[in-house]
Amino acid sequence: MIHALAASFVILFGPVNMIRRRRDSGHRTIGRIYVIAMYFVCVSGMFIYSDAEFTIFHALAILNFSCVTIGVIAIRKRNHSLHAGMMIGSWIGTTVAGGFAAFVPGRAIPTLAAEAPGLLWSIVAAVIIAATVVVVLTLRPARP
Repeated sequence: MIHALAASFVILFGPVNMIRRRRDSGHRTIGRIYVIAMYFVCVSGMFIYSDAEFTIFHALAILNFSCVTIGVIAIRKRNHSLHAGMMIGSWIGTTVAGGFAAFVPGRAIPTLAAEAPGLLWSIVAAVIIAATVVVVLTLRPARP
């Protein structure tokens, strides 16, 4: 559950920072939330096993963890292009992996969709609402 929730926040917060202006406190705040959520995704993903085997998803988690870490180091060294490339790449990787997880039969998300669609859509709605609240509160203009 931690893995899916963190991945949902990553998928929702990534585009917010990609399409808005950079180098302000809102970008940094959402970026920090993104990085923390991405680390939760990568670390928790290492504990998800199918038949106790190392899968391509585990390799992607290691790659994604590395990309995010390089992106954080790059921005601290003021290498904006490397930072942007690593963060956008990590978001694309997470989105693609999430698509596979959501649509491959036998995985947790399709199983939940078949067995308890109301619960699944309630969780999806709650995540979207929570992410929207965080973004709105983070990006709202300061009152004079």
